Amino acid sequence: MTTTTPHKIKIEKLVLARLRGFCAGVVRAIDVVEKALEVCGKPVYVRHEIIHNRYVVDGLRAKGAVFVEDLAEVPAGSWLIFSAHGVSPAVVQEAKERKLNAIDATCPLVTKVHLEAIALAKRGYTIILIGHADHVETIGTLGEAPEHMKVVGSVEDAEKVSLPDPDKVAYLTQTTLSLDDTREIVAVLKRRFPNLHAPAKDDICYATQNRQNAVKAVVPHVDLLLVLGAPNSSNSLRLCEVAKSKGVRSYLIERAADIQDAWMTGVKSLGLTAGASAPEILVQEVVKYCQDRFGVTDVEEFETVEEDMHFSLPYELEKIMKGKV
Repeated sequence: MTTTTPHKIKIEKLVLARLRGFCAGVVRAIDVVEKALEVCGKPVYVRHEIIHNRYVVDGLRAKGAVFVEDLAEVPAGSWLIFSAHGVSPAVVQEAKERKLNAIDATCPLVTKVHLEAIALAKRGYTIILIGHADHVETIGTLGEAPEHMKVVGSVEDAEKVSLPDPDKVAYLTQTTLSLDDTREIVAVLKRRFPNLHAPAKDDICYATQNRQNAVKAVVPHVDLLLVLGAPNSSNSLRLCEVAKSKGVRSYLIERAADIQDAWMTGVKSLGLTAGASAPEILVQEVVKYCQDRFGVTDVEEFETVEEDMHFSLPYELEKIMKGKV
């Protein structure tokens, strides 16, 4: 990485959201791949990127993980890990038919939504799945009961969606959406379908909520917010949207090298956070870059809430690990 010192752009303060980066589901997913490589041997195949972060995926690839989109790429009898985003029953069945040894690294909070979809479909509900139709998590959830589900991705979709029985309808949500966007969509659905059945607990995951709330707390104190995350990371994109909704410019970056000088004109206080799939090492890379290039001397961590969540490893993997002891 090339930096220039001294530089004509001077930023006085860098404000970091203390609540940032890896959530418990991401930590678990990475642990699953690393431990599977230890006890199952190389290679271990992973359907889809285990999480949406190029740096992490490249690191796991270097250790022996092979990432695939099509199970036809996986030799029979191989070890296969389902990513944190979840998969449909059809993918699980295909893995069985191909005699693959599957380990499910689906985030438990995504699994919760899958189970809700199954239960609602059995009770005869039409399920409105609030999410992005092309997102891998939504595709996986939709596969649980496709004949009972309709995907709604915007307020406009909510206004137009038609249902076979307007009195027998429920909604679920993709876990990584914006709280504000979801709230607006649900408001439209409740107006159109007064008997709308809501999930017992909000489907948007605790980590997504917490990181969005942290952004809301930080943005009044900064002129611009940088969000570390991948362009295909839904939760990272939502963090940018939250900042922009509060009137603060925001840019999504994957590495420090993505930062453009032109963004920094007039910026005295710069904010920085990271999506749930972005590792801390990349946060510190950005901190150093800003210190070297923009002369930042004041780095402040903005505290909001603490997280203390941990998910156990999948049963299949724990069983293998015990057998190796």
